[in-house]
Amino acid sequence: MNTLTIQKKYTYNDYLLIEDEKRYEVMKGELIMVPAPFTIHQRVQINLAVILSNFVREKKLGKILVAPTDVVFAEDVVVQPDILFISNKRSDIIKEAAIMGSPDLIVEIVSPSSASYDTIEKRDVYEKYGVKEYWLVFPQEKAVEVLVIENGIYKEFCKARKTGIVKSKIIEGSTVEIKEIFEG
Repeated sequence: MNTLTIQKKYTYNDYLLIEDEKRYEVMKGELIMVPAPFTIHQRVQINLAVILSNFVREKKLGKILVAPTDVVFAEDVVVQPDILFISNKRSDIIKEAAIMGSPDLIVEIVSPSSASYDTIEKRDVYEKYGVKEYWLVFPQEKAVEVLVIENGIYKEFCKARKTGIVKSKIIEGSTVEIKEIFEG
């Protein structure tokens, strides 16, 4: 007897009904458990979030949020980026429970276990849904790569490894010293 196993396609509403303490994302209808980040990941996330948040707050440019914050791109695509920025003119996508639409900028801190997911799958999703700027942060290499959308495709805007600065095209005027991201 042949049996066909049909895998459930998850939606944002299904995701909201999950009642455990684990973190999940929904990628094209597939439920993906997101493991707790290592301590190096969290140190880098805090350092970069504080740097960006201080600049954004001082210049009154918008909001910086950190994981776990749900970003709902579509009913079957829900992610929790490590850091995200939403400009004042797009603040209407910030809802009480989630971000309903594309942030202006997303940062993902790449761990060895998430490298393919962050650099390929999430990159494709962020590009498809028009996230204007995508930062990939590599703690092991002490490197940051900044991508910006040009004609619907991500292009490298700047990058640095171990020393130097990176800057944002979207958060105009902001520059970040690489050493400040990875210290501590």
